[in-house]
Amino acid sequence: MRKFALPLGLAAVVLALDVLTKALVQSSMALYTRIEVVPGFFNLVHVLNKGAAFGILSDENIGWQRAFFIVTALVAVGVIVYLIHTGHARDRFGAWGLGLVLGGALGNLADRVRIGYVVDFLDFHLGGWHWPAFNVADIGITCGVGLLIVSFYRIERRAKRPAQPAGRENG
Repeated sequence: MRKFALPLGLAAVVLALDVLTKALVQSSMALYTRIEVVPGFFNLVHVLNKGAAFGILSDENIGWQRAFFIVTALVAVGVIVYLIHTGHARDRFGAWGLGLVLGGALGNLADRVRIGYVVDFLDFHLGGWHWPAFNVADIGITCGVGLLIVSFYRIERRAKRPAQPAGRENG
């Protein structure tokens, strides 16, 4: 089905890049090590995130996170596939957005199923400000959500546009 081609193809690319980069980090860096790439700005690190984005719910004493995040990711994947199937990826922003979020969700889901944590390795900081480490899946999810917001805005704008009189061309 054509409506699945772009989002699923993009999801496959994000998933493959995520799995590949995480495998490279795991095979070439000891856990909790850091390689300074751009001094004072960017490091490669090898850390494990038990929680959600930015370490939310990452307390070691919370035993239910793994199951919770696996179920949440599976529900998200199901919703995304449903949205693609029902035509919510009509415009390019929606199709790209759903594909990126799907690929990211699958990438982090694979880590949770495989090792119970998510491997993070991109570490940005500037002065006293430090962004939590993240990975390719997180980039896909973040960019995908941004594109979905653009898509929803464009759809809403079109819906509010007054109807054109019969016989008049859209220009």
